[in-house]
Amino acid sequence: MEAVKKKMLMLKMDKENAIEQSEQADVERREAEARTKQHEDELIVMQKKLKSTEDELDKYSEALKDATEKLELAEKKAADLRGLSILPEDDSHDKSDRRYRSEL
Repeated sequence: MEAVKKKMLMLKMDKENAIEQSEQADVERREAEARTKQHEDELIVMQKKLKSTEDELDKYSEALKDATEKLELAEKKAADLRGLSILPEDDSHDKSDRRYRSEL
């Protein structure tokens, strides 16, 4: 009889330990879910920031392309005008132009 009581006490303690472990696991699961939600929210914010940065990059890339095209057109016109001798050959202009290009 004593062995049965001892066995029942052991089973009761095992049950209590199992319940405690289950409750602890449930708490840890909820904490993990909260961290996951927080990380997902941070990811959404970062994705929006990335999209904004990419849009800004596209905008400035397009502006740079337009400016480069305008510069090339202006340089071609200037070269054509020099070829027609409409623009006087000015050494100071050429020197400053070379200096400007070397700075780039």
